[in-house]
Amino acid sequence: MRILVTGATGALGSAVIETMLKKIPASSIAILTRKEERRLSFQEKAFRAYLGDFEDMPSVDHAMKDVDKVLLISAGDEGDRVQQHRNVVDAAKRAGVAGIAYTSRSLRDRDNLSNPLMRDHFITEDYIRESGLQYTIFRNALYMDVIPLFAGKQVFDTGIVQSAGMGKVAFALRQEMGEAIAHVMLDEPCENKTYLFTGGEAYSFDDVARALTELSGKEVRYTSVESQAFEDILVQKGIPQAMARKITDFNADIRNGQESVVTADLAQKLGRPPAALREGLKLLFGL
Repeated sequence: MRILVTGATGALGSAVIETMLKKIPASSIAILTRKEERRLSFQEKAFRAYLGDFEDMPSVDHAMKDVDKVLLISAGDEGDRVQQHRNVVDAAKRAGVAGIAYTSRSLRDRDNLSNPLMRDHFITEDYIRESGLQYTIFRNALYMDVIPLFAGKQVFDTGIVQSAGMGKVAFALRQEMGEAIAHVMLDEPCENKTYLFTGGEAYSFDDVARALTELSGKEVRYTSVESQAFEDILVQKGIPQAMARKITDFNADIRNGQESVVTADLAQKLGRPPAALREGLKLLFGL
């Protein structure tokens, strides 16, 4: 079996490949990268490495050659990522691959999202389903790995300030999601299934603060503020307005329960319970 992994140089893609290499040789994995030095690095390790990007259709078609499955790891938001995703799906269809998988998001209600970027995932899901290709959708929870970004570098001095209220998130470690995705890609055919990869429990930022207090011995408090006040705080810290709005929108979806979905899918594909909050925070904060 040969698998094309897009986004192979990112954190999730790296985690997927790390697990795949325990079962298949590098020569069975194809990657597409925009940077020649990265292509050469992968090629030296025996991967089938191609230079190009989602907007360069000849390069995408070339990377699809002799591929059985495609793992489309969602693109960043720098360009028109919906169109980029469509380009990959179209190329997969032209190549006649046996199946395509996509990394989406485990959000509760697609019709009532505050963060417009999240709608891109559902638009992509629809396009994949309409393509006629056999597919697997991985709806992933918010990475536990982003908690240090939300909390800030001075969390043990300033506490956590967000506008998420007491909304909860079923955080899971990115490494474990990558591992589970790799298992499914290697062990199962694409059979039009959707998996919700979440942690085993959902946590609020108040839960995060209490866990950090217990782990560090330093009191960490969580303060929830209104959305506009929070956005103003971010801008005052020098964060660009567009990024401040994006972070505030993330918080609004958390506050509204969008991130609180909990399933056993991740545990089943890992063959063990995923890391709980305290375990993950201990790793992420070096406690």
